[in-house]
Amino acid sequence: MDDRRVGLIIRALRRRRGWRQADLGAASHVSQTTISALERGHLDTLTVRTFRKIMAALEARAEFDIRWRGGQLDRTIDEDHARLVARVVDVLNRLGWRLAVEVTYAIFGDRGSIDVLAFHPQTGSLLVVEVKTELTSIEATLRRQDEKVRLGPQIAAERFRWVAATTSQILVVAEGRTARNRVLRHAAVLDSALPAENVAVRRWLSSPSGTIRGRWFLPITDPRAAIPEIGGRERVRVRASRANGTSPRSGQAATNAKRRSVLAEEHGDR
Repeated sequence: MDDRRVGLIIRALRRRRGWRQADLGAASHVSQTTISALERGHLDTLTVRTFRKIMAALEARAEFDIRWRGGQLDRTIDEDHARLVARVVDVLNRLGWRLAVEVTYAIFGDRGSIDVLAFHPQTGSLLVVEVKTELTSIEATLRRQDEKVRLGPQIAAERFRWVAATTSQILVVAEGRTARNRVLRHAAVLDSALPAENVAVRRWLSSPSGTIRGRWFLPITDPRAAIPEIGGRERVRVRASRANGTSPRSGQAATNAKRRSVLAEEHGDR
């Protein structure tokens, strides 16, 4: 963010309204000195809350952007999203669904992309899946998904010749404490819009009947890909002793006897 440019924008918006710095300060409940500092590019002297109050008074909105190591941050986010989509595709594939991933559309004024569009040929069930690695705006997410559900049958018929008898929707969210807490904070909205949860969603996916509107928490990493840890040295010795036809107990006894023999010889030498 260019602090000096932000200051110039604030000043331009203030002047457009015909306000003095004191007027903007009064409207946003801050001092004229604060407005002056902001317009001179001293953004670091403000809290985020104060900055948002000033922007609200101007009927403007600021969107913050985080940058890290060039474009690596975007790639990291995209990788997590792609891995979560892959999890969804894997599950639906094994359950016999036909799939299309990242289906873009432009119908009249509606433009966007459906993360996973799935069709169950035996029942004619069409499923629109929205995948989120994190939940930022619940309202915006539900609004966009509603648009995709509305357009889903038309897209499925025109692009893939899938004739949908019913259309359902599922919001897939990356498993995590933050996401769970956010869902809890918006439980009333989500319970109304997407009432079905993990167990009900999985049952329906296995045998779709009627329609479903649900949310599904999935871990980004596939647990089936986890490699069990190999035992330590002690376990390796146990297996080796069994392979030679001796038990761990008898092997240890032989070792102790050898040690006693060596100690006896050393004692005799002395």
